[in-house]
Amino acid sequence: MTSQKLKEIFLTIIKWILICILIGIFSGSASAFFLVSLEFVTQFRIHHDWIIWLLPFGGLLVGFTYYYWGESVVKGNNLLLEEYENPQKIIPFKMAPLVLFGTLITHLFGGSAGREGTAVQMGGAIADQFTKIFKLDNSERKILIILGISAGFASVFGTPLAGAIFALEVLYFSKINFKSIVLSFLVAYAAYFTVEFWQVKHTHYSIPEIPEFSITTLIYTLIIGVLSGFAALLFSRSTHFWGSLFSKIKYPPLRPFIGGIILAIAIAGFGFTKFSGLGVPVIADSFSNQSQWYDFLLKILFTGFTLGAGFKGGEVTPLFFVGATLGSALSGIIPMPMALLAGLGFVAVFSGATHTPIACTIMGMELFGLQPGIFIAIACTIAYFSSGSVGIYKSQIVKGAKYKLYHRINSNF
Repeated sequence: MTSQKLKEIFLTIIKWILICILIGIFSGSASAFFLVSLEFVTQFRIHHDWIIWLLPFGGLLVGFTYYYWGESVVKGNNLLLEEYENPQKIIPFKMAPLVLFGTLITHLFGGSAGREGTAVQMGGAIADQFTKIFKLDNSERKILIILGISAGFASVFGTPLAGAIFALEVLYFSKINFKSIVLSFLVAYAAYFTVEFWQVKHTHYSIPEIPEFSITTLIYTLIIGVLSGFAALLFSRSTHFWGSLFSKIKYPPLRPFIGGIILAIAIAGFGFTKFSGLGVPVIADSFSNQSQWYDFLLKILFTGFTLGAGFKGGEVTPLFFVGATLGSALSGIIPMPMALLAGLGFVAVFSGATHTPIACTIMGMELFGLQPGIFIAIACTIAYFSSGSVGIYKSQIVKGAKYKLYHRINSNF
């Protein structure tokens, strides 16, 4: 190998390390600002719950914003997936401030939504801007999109390992090269430590009691995995159903306005405030107190309706809510520790809805420790296979990947 070739390799390595650090810092800082802002608007809503009655006007504001300035980025996470699969043009930077604004408005006025979609979209939009700066081609743009998703996910949840794997898995592992894997981990940790630098805290959960692994506990884990997969399928179908229904309203800004009226009446008028926003207090409570059997169903309904109507935010934290409350409710009939069941549902429903069982298994171990790892891995895998081929991301390549994996597993037996 010539000295010129070695020099080119060295400069390429330095370039990508620099890109990872910059994306990590910018995306991590954006997520830190988002998390602090989200906590502020959430606390304001909790202490001034009358503001929920203004949800229709918040929806109208979000609708107008995207109709007049955000038409090119309205697809959100699906735009990132589409650009990865078939690169066309650089993702507009305006995706970041628009989704940030839309999500904060949604949470301020009490819509049921998450935060991962916001962080991932901000990370993707920030990352793709480096295409122009470093004059990258389409194949290198694909790496940038992976880095943006990884940085956004890792920074918003405080789970760098899961963030790195999630970015690779959600984009279909077989089309990922080795360089992307290494860089995905690097940028995930850069973003994670950036949030740590800004001293923004993440929610912590614990599973204090882990039973011995046996045939009996295996069967119970399989049951929670199957039920989590069905809940994930219901969540995905619900979101798509309400989106299709609201699309029949020809003037887009009216969709969240009309949806906001219905949501405000349901949430404020009928006292369903626990289903507004992220629902983190309910998630935390489900680990120690048995949830009502209908809590997970109502969260599916409110979140699907909120996002389908055109409000902004993610789906993952509501998926945590759905899974944790489902597992907690099942503790009444499944003789396993409540916290373990809530934790299994927490990650398994997420696995089924996003079709990312590996990332969800790793996330479970990052959040709950290594001890329940075998239970987490089984529940996430079973939920993945039980959730069908339709996930929360319409543009995700699922069916081929899922059935290839299924046949690969079968061929080993």
